[in-house]
Amino acid sequence: MKKFMSLCVALLVFFASAPLAQAATPYVSASAGLALLSESDVEGSWVTDIDYKSGFVINGALGLDGGMYRIEGAVGYQVSDWDEINGIELADNVDAEVSILSFMANGYLDIEMPVSMVTPYLTAGVGIANVDFEDFEDSDDDTVFAYQFGAGVGIDAIPNVMLDLGYRYFATGDVSPAEDVDVSIASHNIVAGVRVNF
Repeated sequence: MKKFMSLCVALLVFFASAPLAQAATPYVSASAGLALLSESDVEGSWVTDIDYKSGFVINGALGLDGGMYRIEGAVGYQVSDWDEINGIELADNVDAEVSILSFMANGYLDIEMPVSMVTPYLTAGVGIANVDFEDFEDSDDDTVFAYQFGAGVGIDAIPNVMLDLGYRYFATGDVSPAEDVDVSIASHNIVAGVRVNF
């Protein structure tokens, strides 16, 4: 956690001191949407793969907007129920899910369009994630490196307020919820949100 906070502070200081960002303004953003976890490959267990149902994701961030470039520190949470283990569908009364709490440093490239309310963007980020597996009344978790990249559009709503529609590919290093067990985690997230500049 300390390394992540140091990285965020270093990136924010760099961004704030860059010549392009002398007029950078702070912003806050929030978003929510659909989390589509890819099938997890499992090594070191009788479980070889896990399929998931569609889940949800929420994110909140504080950042600096320098016009063409933005940088932010973000917190995210997503959860999805298990659907199948080794190709066998779980019964409806089985309570098993995976939840992910992430802390990310994200950068954005806003592509300004001539006379348009719509601003496309590209984004990428790095950070850490705590991945928690809850299965059959047991819970195991691991904290690992995380990264994401994506694209979207910002839509001018009212002065200093933008609506945001975007896609994120989010993934982590292999998660070890138990000794000698490695689980792959990757998710396709579709989000909608709002960004307010101050």
